[in-house]
Amino acid sequence: MTFTGFDRTAPQFFHELTAEMNRVWFTANKERYEALWVQPMTALLEDVTGRLGKVYAPMKLGKPKLFRIYRDTRFSKDKTPYKTHCAGVIPTRKGAAAMYVHLGLDEEFIGVGSYFFDDKQLVKWRKLVAADKTGKEIAGIVGKLRKAKYPVNGHDSYKKVPKGFAPDHPRAELLKMRGLTAGFPAIPKGLLHKPGLSSWLVEHARATAPMVKWLFRHGC
Repeated sequence: MTFTGFDRTAPQFFHELTAEMNRVWFTANKERYEALWVQPMTALLEDVTGRLGKVYAPMKLGKPKLFRIYRDTRFSKDKTPYKTHCAGVIPTRKGAAAMYVHLGLDEEFIGVGSYFFDDKQLVKWRKLVAADKTGKEIAGIVGKLRKAKYPVNGHDSYKKVPKGFAPDHPRAELLKMRGLTAGFPAIPKGLLHKPGLSSWLVEHARATAPMVKWLFRHGC
C-alpha cells in the first residue's frame, strides 16, 4: 500500500466510538475502522521504515507493529472496551523504538526511545550514565536534542537520585529516569491527511536517531 494520508473523516470515527462504546456498534463499524486507521497507519509505518533503512544501518529495524484497539480491562477500574486512538511502533531488536506513533482523541504523541526500562535495563542504564565516557555521550545527545526543541523525558522519573550515587552527580537528572524518550513536535495542521506526513516523520526520525542508536548499542 502507498500512504496517501488519513481520510479527513478518520477523527470522526473515534468521536462516534466514544459515544457508543459497545461491541454491537464496533462490530458493525470494524471494516470502517480498518479502512480509516489500520490500513493507512500500516502503510505509513512501512513507508517510514523503508526510508529509515540507511539511517539505521547496519542495524536492522523490525517490522512495524500496530497495537490492538481492544483495551485490557482485567486489572483496571475503567472497563471501557475500546481505545480511542490508533497506535503503532517501528521497533529495534533490543527494545528501543525507532518510532512510536499514537494518534486519536485522548492524545497525540510521536517519538522515539525506550518508554520504560525493565529492572535489568535500569541497572545497566544507571551504570552507563554514571560512567564518564558513556554518561557524557548520552548527556551530550540529550542536550543537542533539547537545544533543537525535542522534549526528552524519562518515564515515571524518581524524585531523588538512586542510592549509591551522589545526590549532586553531574548527570543526576538522567540517573533519576526510568525510561528515555524524545518527542516530535505537534503535527502541522492538515498534514495528517496528506502524503507528506511520511516525509515529516522521516525528517524527525533522522534527527532523533542518535539517541535510539545509543540505547540500542548499550542494550537499553
